Amino acid sequence: MKRILIADDHYIVRTGTALLLESKLQYPCEIDFAENYIETKDKVSKKQYDLVILDIDMPDSVFKAMVKELKKKQAQLKIMIFSIYDESVGIQYIEEGAEGFLNKGASELEILRGITAIFEEGYYYPSKMVSKLLAHSKDTHTVEKLSKREFQIFKLLAEGNGNIEISNILDLRMSTISTYKKKIFEKLQVKNVVDLVRIYDDMH
Repeated sequence: MKRILIADDHYIVRTGTALLLESKLQYPCEIDFAENYIETKDKVSKKQYDLVILDIDMPDSVFKAMVKELKKKQAQLKIMIFSIYDESVGIQYIEEGAEGFLNKGASELEILRGITAIFEEGYYYPSKMVSKLLAHSKDTHTVEKLSKREFQIFKLLAEGNGNIEISNILDLRMSTISTYKKKIFEKLQVKNVVDLVRIYDDMH
């Protein structure tokens, strides 16, 4: 018996998802509901669940922090983010420790496939998310190559500051800023500030 908590403030989402899982999921399941995040935390504190299907926009939501808060209460808990937002938002929750992501526009088949994958493999990422995860991981890993000072200048450049502004902000010579800028471009394998901004934006 799989114990599932559906945490969503919309009645139709809660009951519709429960009906689908009870009638078509290959595992027998016991399903509870929560209408807000406070109720979600309370239920997770009092009962062991195999899976929480979590809406990120419900009342009292603390967004990404919810993942770690819930896992502090139950270390083995699996969390599937169920949201109207696209995969780029889902990636942020995966990085916080969620095991899966489903868009609320997903088909019955994809919802069932996703929940089953969580139980059998421990995670589920939609096909659209996989390529974004790989790209995001690559960019993040690349930025980690920068020294503390290089990252500081990288951030200032990406925020639209020129060499003169950065020189004044950091109290460094223009020639020093130019040298750092060249090193940053080489390490990140970019040719211009536009590419730099793309990497910076992908981190957020």
